[in-house]
This record gives sequence, structure tokens and C-alpha cells, in this order.
Amino acid sequence: MSMFSSGMGLQSDLSHLKNDFKLQDMVVASPASATAYVLGMALSEIVYSIPALATLSVLMAVFVHPSAAQALELFAVIVMMFITSVTMGFTLSTFSSDVVQSFAFSGLISILFTTLPPVYYPITYIPLPFRYLAYLSPTTYAAEIAQSTSGLLTLSTLSFVLAWAVLAAVTLVFAALAVTKARWREV
Repeated sequence: MSMFSSGMGLQSDLSHLKNDFKLQDMVVASPASATAYVLGMALSEIVYSIPALATLSVLMAVFVHPSAAQALELFAVIVMMFITSVTMGFTLSTFSSDVVQSFAFSGLISILFTTLPPVYYPITYIPLPFRYLAYLSPTTYAAEIAQSTSGLLTLSTLSFVLAWAVLAAVTLVFAALAVTKARWREV
């Protein structure tokens, strides 16, 4: 949730820099690519997440005692969710015409992707008819993987592999959308 919110926060920052400071116009005119720009901005967003990540890492080490493989798997989930949210945030920022609009979209999308899906609790707490709605969010799959890896949720092998496949597909789809649909240059 922390990494997804950080990635979506990039939307507001990029929109502010694009619309108010015209930074994107300067970067477009320079030899820098859209990828370099977004990567640099995404890395700067991680700075805001360091306190949360450090706290959660310590809590994970103290209470869950993950093995190296589990820690690597949790790291992979976090990175994939961050890439998904950064590419989504970048694409949306290129369409926004003002910062207020970006702040509204960023907050709304963060709530829809991090609060309503079972990020803080197992999906089994959601009544069955409504459980299928939770699966519309990629954070549900990331949470299931993290909860299963941490021993908080038991998933079948098929469900576990399916969750990874969906998470990878969603990450690739949002990355492809960022590459093909983002308005890097004004036309």
C-alpha cells in the first residue's frame, strides 16, 4: 500500500511540474527521454516511502522472520506494485490540465487500490458475493502473494501462480499504456 500510494503521488508531482513549472516541456526539449525522466522522478518518490518501508521491514523481521527467499519475494511484489502505480501515475499526469485535478485523481485511485481491496486483512474476510469485486484491483493479488509468503494466508499453488501472473500482466499493461498512450509531447 505504501509503495502504491507513493507511485500514485508521482501523478500529482509530475502534473505540478508539467503544468505550473513547465518542467516537462524543458525535459522534452532536452536529450533526456521520457523513461529517464520518469525513472528519476520515481526514485525521488521512494524517498518519501523510506520511513514507512524501514518501519515495516523491521516489523516484518521481528514478527515474521522471513527467509531470504521470502524477503526477495516480498521485495518483488513491492517493486511490481511500485512500477504499476508509477506508470499509471505518469500516464494520468500527462492528461491532467491542472494540479487540483491530479490531486483528486491520485487520492481517489489510491483509495480504490489500497483501502477497499484486502491489503490490511485477508480476502476471506470479504463475503463471497463481494469478494469477486476485490479481484478487480491488482493490489488484491499483491496482498495475497505477500500474505501467503508471510504465512498469513494459505493459497493453493494454482492461486499463487495465478496471482503472480495477474500481477505481472497488470504491471506490463500499465507500462505499455505509459509508453503508448502518455502525452509526453504536446501535439
